[in-house]
Amino acid sequence: MRFSSLLKAFKPHKTVPLTPWRANSRWDLSPLRVLILFFGLAIFGLGDSLFIQAGIGNAPWTVFAEGLTYKTGMSIGFATFVISVFVLLLWIPLKERPGFGTISNIVLIATFIELGTHIFPEANSFAVGAIYNFIGISLVGIGSALYITCGLGPGPRDGAMTGLHYRTGVRVGRVRMAIEVTVLAIGFLMGGTVGVGTALFALFIGQSVAISLGILARLTHQ
Repeated sequence: MRFSSLLKAFKPHKTVPLTPWRANSRWDLSPLRVLILFFGLAIFGLGDSLFIQAGIGNAPWTVFAEGLTYKTGMSIGFATFVISVFVLLLWIPLKERPGFGTISNIVLIATFIELGTHIFPEANSFAVGAIYNFIGISLVGIGSALYITCGLGPGPRDGAMTGLHYRTGVRVGRVRMAIEVTVLAIGFLMGGTVGVGTALFALFIGQSVAISLGILARLTHQ
C-alpha cells in the first residue's frame, strides 16, 4: 500500500496545474509569487551548473554556452545571459511579448549557473558525474515547474519555440527538437561538452518537469 502511495505521489502531470500563486497576467506581481518565481529560477540555474561540473555532457543550450566561452573568453554565466538576450531579440519579429518571468529568467538562471560552478566542485569520477546529472535533472525539473506555474511569462527559449510554432504551423515538439539539435550542433563544433549527460538530460528532463508539476498539483489541491 505504501509503495502504491509513493508511486501516486510521483505520478507525472499531463498539464500545467492552476496553483494559488498563478498570476492573472505576465506583470501581475505579488511578494509570494515573485518569491516562488525567484526560488524556481535559482534552483534551475544550480541544477544546470551541476551538469557543467559533472563534466560528462551538458544540456544542449549549456553546450552552446560552453562553446561560446571557449571562443570569447566569457564566463559560462555571462555566456548564458548573452545567449538569452539574443534569443529574446528574436521575439520581436515573432511578435511575442515578454513578462516579468521572462526577464527574471534571463538574469537569475545565468547568475545561479555562474554561482553553482563556483559552489560545486568538479566531479572526480564518472560515477560522481552521473550523480550530479540526476540531481541536476531533478533541480531543473522542480525549478521549471515552480516558475511555469507562476504564469509570469515563458523563458526566452520557450517563447521563441511557441512563437515559431504559431508563425510556421510546425508542431511544437518538432520546433523544439529543431532548435535543440541546432544549438547542440553549434555548441559541439565550438568545443562544448557532449556526452552521457546530454543523453540523460534529453531522456529524463521531460519526466522530471511532469513529475514536479504533478507534485505541485497534489500539494495545492488537497
